[in-house]
Amino acid sequence: MLQKDLRCWLVTMVSLLALSSASLAAGKPNVVILATGGTIAGAGADATNSATYQAAKVPVDKLIAGIPQLAAIADVRGEQVFQIASESFTNANLLTLGKRVAALLRQGDVDGVVITHGTDTLEETAYFLNLVVRNDKPIVLVGSMRPGTAMSADGMLNLYNAVSVAASRDARGKGVLVTMNDEINSGRDVSKMVNLRPEAFKSPWGALGMVVEGRNYWFRLPAKRHTINSEFDIEKIDTLPLVEIAYGSGNASDTAYRAFAASGAKAIIHAGTGNGSVSSAVVPSLVDLRRKGVHIVRSSHVNAGGFVLRNAEQPDDKYDWVVAHDLNPQKARILAAVALSKTQDSKELQRIFWEY
Repeated sequence: MLQKDLRCWLVTMVSLLALSSASLAAGKPNVVILATGGTIAGAGADATNSATYQAAKVPVDKLIAGIPQLAAIADVRGEQVFQIASESFTNANLLTLGKRVAALLRQGDVDGVVITHGTDTLEETAYFLNLVVRNDKPIVLVGSMRPGTAMSADGMLNLYNAVSVAASRDARGKGVLVTMNDEINSGRDVSKMVNLRPEAFKSPWGALGMVVEGRNYWFRLPAKRHTINSEFDIEKIDTLPLVEIAYGSGNASDTAYRAFAASGAKAIIHAGTGNGSVSSAVVPSLVDLRRKGVHIVRSSHVNAGGFVLRNAEQPDDKYDWVVAHDLNPQKARILAAVALSKTQDSKELQRIFWEY
């Protein structure tokens, strides 16, 4: 009789544990990983190859299978959107990715999206999504500075942290995020500041927080308009106007600016020295191009926080130019393209650069 009672108790406990596990599994967040290629999907010939390798080789299913610990924090599935090195990302790629992210986040069974991405243009994609995807669910971009085949590869932990952040309710409403090297940065602010080292991505204004062993620690919030509060909507953008970047330096000429305008650029980002300074040899051409309808946006190529003040260095009001505020040239290009899909008014463009 005692043995029979013990067997019944054991059967009951096993059933309860199974029900409890099923309940916990049912309560896990659902995270979709959209893979686009990059170093995080790269492979080298040898474990010592941390900088010499082929990007965009490993498919998303293999990336997920390589981190079985993901199953403990979320129900994860993957989609291979692209398989490219990110320096080859085009405006068409941005639009395709943005529309897929927006569609997924509208689904009730998707709690967050992670995007694996090459690091060369990761910051541009992050900022684009920050501007155009009108949803407060977490969107987290992640990459790696070393391929998965290298010693001390950073991709596995970066991806684990990204899924952990995307699965967290406290990550909602904070805009698009970039999670690398244990830091959580705003997609609006963060940039690749150095290559070859895992601490490559930094924000000039500091990280939003950190993720340690699957737990988020937040220190500040983004101040600029983004995602759910944006006036832009990926569903209403089918093409992006051509915006080009011309680099300012000593002995600069107007050749690049005029060539870009001749090829159809609707705006040119001047990646100036210091406070977006413009060489005296270039100013007349930029004034002329603006008269002909090309928007001129003064930015700075200072790496760690170039901040361009309006009517400092150049009389922007007089020339009807726009300043990029604290956005670096590549992010200024993204905002100018998105903004020009809605307005051609230079005063509106300047308002947008202040607010976003």
